[in-house]
Amino acid sequence: MGNEDEETQKQKDNHADDKTHMNLTSKRRKLASYVLALRPWTLSASLMPTLLGAALAHKCTGDFSLLILLITAFTVLSVHGAGNAVNTYFDYVKGVDIKTKADDRTLVDALLSVEEVANLGGLLYLAGCLGFVTLAALSPARMEHLALVYFGGLSSSFLYTGGIGLKYIALGDVLVLVLFGPLSVLFAFLAQAGTARWATIFYALPLALNAEAILHGNNTRDLEADRRAGIVTLAILAGHTVSHVLYAFLLFTPYIMFVVLSLHHSIWFLLPLVTLPAAFQLEKELRSSGGMQAVPRKTAQLNLFFGLLYVLTCTLINSEKLPYINQ
Repeated sequence: MGNEDEETQKQKDNHADDKTHMNLTSKRRKLASYVLALRPWTLSASLMPTLLGAALAHKCTGDFSLLILLITAFTVLSVHGAGNAVNTYFDYVKGVDIKTKADDRTLVDALLSVEEVANLGGLLYLAGCLGFVTLAALSPARMEHLALVYFGGLSSSFLYTGGIGLKYIALGDVLVLVLFGPLSVLFAFLAQAGTARWATIFYALPLALNAEAILHGNNTRDLEADRRAGIVTLAILAGHTVSHVLYAFLLFTPYIMFVVLSLHHSIWFLLPLVTLPAAFQLEKELRSSGGMQAVPRKTAQLNLFFGLLYVLTCTLINSEKLPYINQ
């Protein structure tokens, strides 16, 4: 009897262990699905302008707060992640993302429910607002100035696919150029320096064009599927040939800008050209039907390394050799 009791207890313990393991595995999968819904590979498009704005503010004022930078990055990334969740939600609800062609598999593969994605977006917007309140308390900038830029970015991230859905009427490209360039750089600069400088728009251009290349590469790849879904993108309006030319323009114009800047101001502006071979490879892959699938993610990877080198460039150059920034 004693042996039978021990054997029964062992079976119960093993069953409990298996159940615990299954619960842990299920939670890990759910957490991974939430991370996937944020599209983490796109977040460099908002992080790099934030770092650039902080670096330019330091060059302009001589002051720098790591705490303000961290809170700024948290705020910006929260809003970006929320915008990605909203994009996932509306692309699925409006039938743009379907099981046979969706790049984002969160909803089409039922990794998360529609309600969970909507709740994730709301939670991240709340986190962004909490970050903004904290930032407003610490930053030397006037709260109304920070609020104007912040809520402009927040509303833009929602309106990209929510509300009127600018993405669906060929205005998403314009929004990305503004949001992941001048607006993000200005927000980070303002948070650090306390005042705004129009020169930040000039410095934001290379990152804005590079970020737009991510979206345009995605839309060029999905041109036919988006047309069947009934939405309008710049790629659809331009057609295949012009879209390929535009992608090349977005990709290579920043490098041309850096060559010109290096000739007139500092040799350090050539540092981001380290990534030029990768840009040529991406342009080649977009022209190849077999290599188009991975172009958006690879362009985002390029954006990360390109952006880091650009921020490093602005950090290394003497402020006197940074055009317009101290004028």
